Amino acid sequence: MLRFGLLLGLLLSCIVAGASPCTVPVAVLQEVKIQGNQTTKDFVILRELTFALGDSVKTEDLDNLLEDNRKRIYNLRLFHAVNYSYTCDAGQVIVTYQVQERAYLYPIPIFDFADRNFNAWLEKKDLRRIDYGFTLTRRNFRGRNEDVRLRLQHGFNRRIELSYRVPYLAGSRTFGYEVGVADYRSHTINYNILNNRQHFFEQEKGMPINRTSIAAAVVHRQSVQRQSALRLSYNHEEISDTIVSLNPDYFNTNYTNRNYIRLDLTRVINQRNTFAYPLTGSYFDAGIGHAFFLKDTGSGFTTVRAKYVKYMALPKKFYYTIGGEVQTRLGSDFAVTDNVALGYRSLVRGYELYVVGGQHFGLFKQGLSRELLNIKGIHLKFIRNPKLNTIPLALYLNGFTDAGYTIDNIYEARNPLTNRLLIGGGIGLHVVTFYDIVLRGEYTANREGNRGLYLNMGYPF
Repeated sequence: MLRFGLLLGLLLSCIVAGASPCTVPVAVLQEVKIQGNQTTKDFVILRELTFALGDSVKTEDLDNLLEDNRKRIYNLRLFHAVNYSYTCDAGQVIVTYQVQERAYLYPIPIFDFADRNFNAWLEKKDLRRIDYGFTLTRRNFRGRNEDVRLRLQHGFNRRIELSYRVPYLAGSRTFGYEVGVADYRSHTINYNILNNRQHFFEQEKGMPINRTSIAAAVVHRQSVQRQSALRLSYNHEEISDTIVSLNPDYFNTNYTNRNYIRLDLTRVINQRNTFAYPLTGSYFDAGIGHAFFLKDTGSGFTTVRAKYVKYMALPKKFYYTIGGEVQTRLGSDFAVTDNVALGYRSLVRGYELYVVGGQHFGLFKQGLSRELLNIKGIHLKFIRNPKLNTIPLALYLNGFTDAGYTIDNIYEARNPLTNRLLIGGGIGLHVVTFYDIVLRGEYTANREGNRGLYLNMGYPF
């Protein structure tokens, strides 16, 4: 009934809007109404708008303005659908945004591989290297776009995480905060990287690695598209005596533990048409951070990074993406565990089985996609809840090329892929579906002559 009522409201609104079009050259935005938000507070939606009541707008620009703001509301990722309608009487415009809310409380089961990706796990084919558990997320807590997240993970890697995000402080529509605690323990530890491959030590009893952190951040949120954050975290890491014997460079000290405070400043300008699988717009992300080690348990270092991606629509349902990412790390006496570059969050596709450490790196990616299928909603009649019974499905055929280069002045003798141009490319099928899930199957080849099929989740850049 809720879904039927929403559709009926949309139809009636469109009829009314069509009955009173704007015939004046300049219109005045008189009122904004919100419909369909049973949980979400009005101010959460209204603060995303780029116009204010009383603003004048050229009639020929009105639809573009309202559509741009519809996209901003949709990118809050609180709604399955956002639509708008308006009436115009003697140049006075009343705008109505209709939303269909998502389910905000949901458990997500964890059944994952203990390695960096599926193909890295497939090399070992060890069924013990499985993680399981659940993540319980309460999105849009109190209807204020706040998030509460609890992760309980058991198995090969054990995690407990709790976080709380508040986008708006009391009395403020610009500043918010985030707090979180996390504890990680594992039966195995990647104690060294040789020939660009991870080498693991597995301990029969106990855990050879333990990481605990407490973090807090102040977020300056101009809009859903423009945000800055200042984050402060305290981190404690502890390893077994065996790791120090196997590789003294792991912490690069004689200690089995270290404590440090990390301070990070980040800036994001996200102007993509949709955040899950963008097709048009741009994305910019930059940050600077410094790690301060306590009690001489390590050498401090500064990390500076930046990323920019451009998304473009082409004729006949083709889309082109091009972008780059750079990072530089300043310091001395880097430990192996801090000498991270390509192979984790950032990588050249085709090198999924390799880890390329270093203090600095540059990464270039481009891709050409063709939309094969785009179904706005597959209705599941056996589910009555309108927040769960409609599943979108889109398929894209994607061809891509990646290139990257890592500079390592410390451990390069052990790893031949450092200080070398890495090139990879291939073709893939991307599936975009329910609740912003992106599944990717990609067949790649790299400069070293390796070929393979890789399965991943999330947008590739």
